[in-house]
Parts: sequence; C-alpha cells; structure tokens
Amino acid sequence: MGVAGAAEWQSEHTGGIPLTTIAREWGRIGCLGFGGPPTHIALLRRLCVRDRQWITASEFEDAIAATNLLPGPASTQLAIYTAWRLRGTAGAILGGVCFIVPGLVLILALAAFFLAGGAPRWAHGAAAGAGAAVAAVAVQAGLGLVPASRQRATTPAARLRWLGCAVAGGAAAATIGPWLVLVLLAAGVLEVVVRTGIPRRPGVPAVPVVLAVPTIGGSAAVAWVAVKVGALSYGGGFVIIPLMQSDAVARHHWMTGGQFLDAVALGQITPGPVVQTVAVVGYAAGGLAGGLLAAVVAFTPSFVFVLAGGKYFDRLRADTRIQAFLSGAGPAVIGAILGSAIPLALALQQVWQVVVLAAAAGWLLVARRGVVSALLAAAALGVAAAAVGLPVG
Repeated sequence: MGVAGAAEWQSEHTGGIPLTTIAREWGRIGCLGFGGPPTHIALLRRLCVRDRQWITASEFEDAIAATNLLPGPASTQLAIYTAWRLRGTAGAILGGVCFIVPGLVLILALAAFFLAGGAPRWAHGAAAGAGAAVAAVAVQAGLGLVPASRQRATTPAARLRWLGCAVAGGAAAATIGPWLVLVLLAAGVLEVVVRTGIPRRPGVPAVPVVLAVPTIGGSAAVAWVAVKVGALSYGGGFVIIPLMQSDAVARHHWMTGGQFLDAVALGQITPGPVVQTVAVVGYAAGGLAGGLLAAVVAFTPSFVFVLAGGKYFDRLRADTRIQAFLSGAGPAVIGAILGSAIPLALALQQVWQVVVLAAAAGWLLVARRGVVSALLAAAALGVAAAAVGLPVG
C-alpha cells in the first residue's frame, strides 16, 4: 500500500473520508450517470454500500426515502446527503458540486452547439429527432411512478382521491404550466386535511408560495424559472417541464417549441440530473452567463435542504402530516408528468417527427427499452431525415 493509499485507509477508518476521495468518486458518478435517477441511485449504492461499506443498506434506503420527501432533484439531494454523512458540510458541498458539474459542462457545450444559428443541418436534424421522442419519455417516466404511489391509497376513498389528484395534475400540466405548483400543493394539503383534520397551527410542509409576481425580465426572469424548478417542484424529473415550458416558450420567447424539446432531450442524454435542462433554458435566455445562473439558482435549494435539514430527516419521515402531504401531491406529480406529454407532442412541427414519436413510444412502452437508447435512435432518424432533405426546423 502506497503512502496515499495508507493515508486514505487511515482517514477512512478514523471517522473521516478524505475530500479527495469524495471529489474523485462523486465526480466519477457525475461523469458516468447516464440514464437519470435510477442510474445515480445504483451507482451511489454500489459505492457507499457495497464497495466501500461506508453506509449500511438500511441507512441508504432511509436516505432515498428522506430525499424523496423534498422538492427538487431527489438523486442530486441523495448525492449531497451521502457525502454529508461521510464528511459533513465540506463533503456535502464538494460531493454535490462534483456530481453536478460534469453533466452541466457537457449540457452547456451542447446547448451552445445546437442553439447556434450556424449549426450544421445534420445537428438540427439530430436535435429534432431526439426532441420528437421526448413526449414518449415523459409518458414512460410517469407510468413508472404509478405502482409505488398507488400503494399509498389503501381504501376505495383514498383510491378515488388518488385518481382525482392525478387528473388534476395532468390537466394543470397541459393547460396552466407555470401555475402547476399550486395544484401540487393543493393536492397535498387536501390529503393532509382529510387524514388529520385542519391543524390548529401550520402543520403542512412550508413552501413559499410567491408565484403571483409581477412580470419580470432578463436575469431576474431566468432566476425565477430556476427557483420554481429547484425549490418548488415536487417529484423532480419531468415535472419540471410544464414549470419551464410556458415561461421559456410562450411568455419570454427565449426558445421556440422545437428548441425546448431539444433542451429536454439534452437533459436526458447527458449524465447527471435531468434538472440540468434548466441550464439550456438559461443559455437560450442569456448565453453562458444565463445558463450558469439558472444552474446555480436551481441547485442551491438542494444544498440548503440537506445542510439545514439532514439531521432532521428521520423525524421528517415519521411525520404523519408529511406522509399525508406526499400521498396527495404524489399522484398530482404523476399526472403532471403524464400531462406534460401533451404540450410536448403539440410542439412537434414536422410529420416525420410524429412518426419518430410513435416509434419511440413503441420502443419505450411496448418493448420496455431504455431512454438513452430511444433518444439516440431518434436522433439518428433525425440525421437521416436531414440527409434526405426533409425539413428539420
């Protein structure tokens, strides 16, 4: 064992994991984490539980459950939390940054390439092809969450409320995207009231509902979209789409509908959290500075939640009001993810993209194949469409 290896072994076995180890391992996961949260969780479990045995299996499962109680990107919060467990605040910050930065660098580079006016025709074709498949990816993501969420509804009345919340979330995502968070909150609060009654003192999760803000523009508008993504989006992942799409496309006109589809596709095929899609929106609004601003604002709440509340996670999980809130908000999130497929599909501009969407739906929902392979195949079809002269803009 070399000097560096001996120092690492001694540090690990005396209660402190070296920051260099956290930087290396969390950075490696950030580089290899293609496939979204399931891949991130599997890589973190392999590192922390199986290979290094830093955390027990039961503690890791508890960490997954606790981070899923929070708004924002759950797999990012899990990466921050596990690093916090090993090396406190410094470890959490370093681990989280190393997990986020590789994918962020790649997605900003791709945003610069694909959003550039002088990008070659094949690149526009690839983006249009991958973007065409995004609605099918959203449907797959939503359906994958149904079984676990349905288990919370154990009575006929609860199952009826579950269905009602899911329908409300879907309708909101399809029609009033930027206000979706109000529907998610209302669904959660309704379940709290049904299960525990109206509390004498505020007892539901404290979420700053400050959506009714005056029209803003520039950097403030970019930051506001990122705030909604990072601090107010229960469910993470695809639920961010309706939160961003209306602002980015219809309200501020930072992107066309097709470019927004490209942004979502880039968030799926790059490593790291899907929430990094917001960096593409920020780039479209304000170049590199806008992309970095959006990313910083969107991810900062995850660090705050873990650093401020990590020691309270066990209490959070045991709180019956929190559990009730999630039982209501959960199906609304699922409905929102499924509902987001409607505006995504309506944003398609070319007939051949509809054909690609149908093929992607068959690949994902019937053949049950992976998201990354679906998007890469769709991108290849887009390149072929561009090569034979079909419109790609």
